[in-house]
Amino acid sequence: MPDIINLISQYDFMRNAVIAAIFASILCGMTGTLVVIKRIALISGGIAHTVLGGVGLFYYLGWNPYLGAFITSIVAAIIIGLVKLHAGEHEDTLISAMWAIGMASGILFMQLKPGYNRNLMSYLFGNILLVDSFDLIVLGSMTLVVMVVIILLYRQFLAISFDQEFAGLRGLHAEFLYILILCMIALTIVVLTTIVGLILAIALLTLPAAIAALFTKTPGAMMLTAMVFSLLFSLGGLFISYEPGLAPGSTIIIISGIAYFFAIIAKKVVKRFAQQRNINRKAI
Repeated sequence: MPDIINLISQYDFMRNAVIAAIFASILCGMTGTLVVIKRIALISGGIAHTVLGGVGLFYYLGWNPYLGAFITSIVAAIIIGLVKLHAGEHEDTLISAMWAIGMASGILFMQLKPGYNRNLMSYLFGNILLVDSFDLIVLGSMTLVVMVVIILLYRQFLAISFDQEFAGLRGLHAEFLYILILCMIALTIVVLTTIVGLILAIALLTLPAAIAALFTKTPGAMMLTAMVFSLLFSLGGLFISYEPGLAPGSTIIIISGIAYFFAIIAKKVVKRFAQQRNINRKAI
């Protein structure tokens, strides 16, 4: 622990990384819970991978790639949301097509740019250690926007997450709220791009919330628990990867994945123990 404290106190890049991890964890806890409850990980994956097309285009034009990520993520969220709501049986195919086209076009734009170098890998896999002060301002602003929207519309979001059709019959603007959820997810993905990259963003978005779902009974508790897990995984991966020089994003995801499998096993053990205990009580 003293080594970790020294790293944070001595190096600006490490402090920035910790702050970025906090922002990302808040977002993962809130939007990841909605993703898990509504079971839209595939749709979220479609948004994430489509974003690379915008990143590549803006990089090719010499503009800020993260602005491209922001714009493309919102456009992709709206299009994929409309596809989900109205495409019927062709939904999966259309989302997969957008997923593939976004990835392919992003790679091509980056290859066409003169002096093509490291940028593709940084966007695909991220690097939390490269977050600077400007990035933190952007991350903090997006985190604040998502937090405010989800807090203000918390009950409405939950209503359409559990039963969208019934929520529409009760007078809620279900389709608008659904697309708004996807836009919140899109902003979260843009934030996660700097932490773990586009390829691994969905894992960090969903795994902490999935673990929290195993041990909580209410969406509010699930969100808070997912935030804690996300922060533990992010900081754990950051510090474990630092000394041996491993990729922080990949380390964070590996820790998250291992924790998820252990959580499933732990849940089954606890459930079996409880069942055996009830059997013993009835026998007595």
